[in-house]
Amino acid sequence: MALDEALLNWHSNGTIPPTIRFYGWNPATLSVGYFQQVEKEINLEKVKENKLGFVRRPTGGRGVLHEHELTYSVIVSEHHPAMPASVTEAYRVISTGLLEGFKELGLSAYFSVPESKQEKDALKNPRSSVCFDAPSWYELVVEGRKIAGSAQTRQKGVILQHGSIVFDFDVDKLFDLFHYRSERLRERMQQQFLKKAVAINELREKPVSMQEAVHAFKNGFEKGLDIILEPYTLTAKEEKEVQQLAKERYESDEWNYRR
Repeated sequence: MALDEALLNWHSNGTIPPTIRFYGWNPATLSVGYFQQVEKEINLEKVKENKLGFVRRPTGGRGVLHEHELTYSVIVSEHHPAMPASVTEAYRVISTGLLEGFKELGLSAYFSVPESKQEKDALKNPRSSVCFDAPSWYELVVEGRKIAGSAQTRQKGVILQHGSIVFDFDVDKLFDLFHYRSERLRERMQQQFLKKAVAINELREKPVSMQEAVHAFKNGFEKGLDIILEPYTLTAKEEKEVQQLAKERYESDEWNYRR
């Protein structure tokens, strides 16, 4: 999370161009959205019991278990000529890269747009603290089920959008990490989740590897956004800045548990 924020800062300062980053998590980690209330929503005992990392994201959205997945982030100026001013339209443009990446993996992904009043109301009041259970604009769907979860923030004139490209769900572990008003409600929500969300390996005969996923989504972003991606390695100075930001913010209880 510190590196995503640092990339946003550097792009705002004009020291790096628009950037796309692919990464994984070690250890597996529960991330919560910027506005989530940890004490109210998260079962921290289960987080510790499962030996998970825990961090608050700089972006909104719901809780995400980062385990069997490829995570991506996109950092681009709000004023880039290809970026619409509207948040939802910018989300659609960026997510076109994801759409093409899923197609590279042989999946028939498409955008699903909330149309009915009921669907639009659900955007304002998600029933669950779980990311993949909450609907969003321009949701990426395969066979009627959500296949990617993303969140966005805008700071210092820069858009940061990042999200999860999930290979496999451990649904029992995921739902253990949240509080519910009753066990019956948890069971019902978990059953509904399985109808609404899907992981890549459920849809493929051959499991996807991290290397294959990175290759597919690199190609997907290049095709979807009509860009050419060039490798970038952090300088020692940049690495030090990221480590400092991690220590001051994303490793601190004050940031992670503050709401």
